[in-house]
Amino acid sequence: MKFLIAILLSWMLSWPGFAADIPSRIEISYHVSTDIGEGEINEVMEMKHTKNGHSYTINSEAQATGLFKLIEPNSIIRHSEGIITRQGLRPTRAYEKRGKKEPSLAVFDWEKHMITLQHDGQEVHEKLPASTIDRLSLSYNFIFAPLPKHHVDRHVTNGQSLRLSHYKVSKETIETPIGKMETIVLTRQEAKHSKLKRKLWLALNNHMLPVRIVSVEENGREIDKIVTGINISYQADH
Repeated sequence: MKFLIAILLSWMLSWPGFAADIPSRIEISYHVSTDIGEGEINEVMEMKHTKNGHSYTINSEAQATGLFKLIEPNSIIRHSEGIITRQGLRPTRAYEKRGKKEPSLAVFDWEKHMITLQHDGQEVHEKLPASTIDRLSLSYNFIFAPLPKHHVDRHVTNGQSLRLSHYKVSKETIETPIGKMETIVLTRQEAKHSKLKRKLWLALNNHMLPVRIVSVEENGREIDKIVTGINISYQADH
């Protein structure tokens, strides 16, 4: 009996955060507002127990709606996969594909500490800092990792480049289409006069899920993405 208890405790402790209510599948839908039209995003994150620990995949699909769909009929597909550690998500592969264009791809080689970035037919290899994560995984990282009180510093890639991002941590109560939420807010600190912007709201009482993201991209496009639905499954792996 003691042996069985030891095995059970070992399995429980192997799950980051040592939380009994960690989901096995998360589905989130968002409404998206931009300066040129509206759209919707559907994201699915799945966690699985493997012989080497726990793995994850995140799939995101964004598409225009209404009249904007006539202007921008192509969807944007984002994907990330990797393992779950006590420090959070550790991606092994991530990509972003816009319409029929070739995807921007990031491949993480943690053994050799190298990251390979493929974009517009070009391939570059860079050193892989220990804190590196892709942008999609960053939104879900704090389901599993403790969040610092004041600042978050992470190397982040979008498949095109790798940059060290500094986020200020604060708190805010926001109204969403599915109700009022207490959130932790991560605001990226930009260089003076920079037009770039990125701000994430994580649901304090719902697994730190990303419930709103506001950004201004390199092309100047403003994007406001807010949650419209959350579906969480807690089924154990079989």
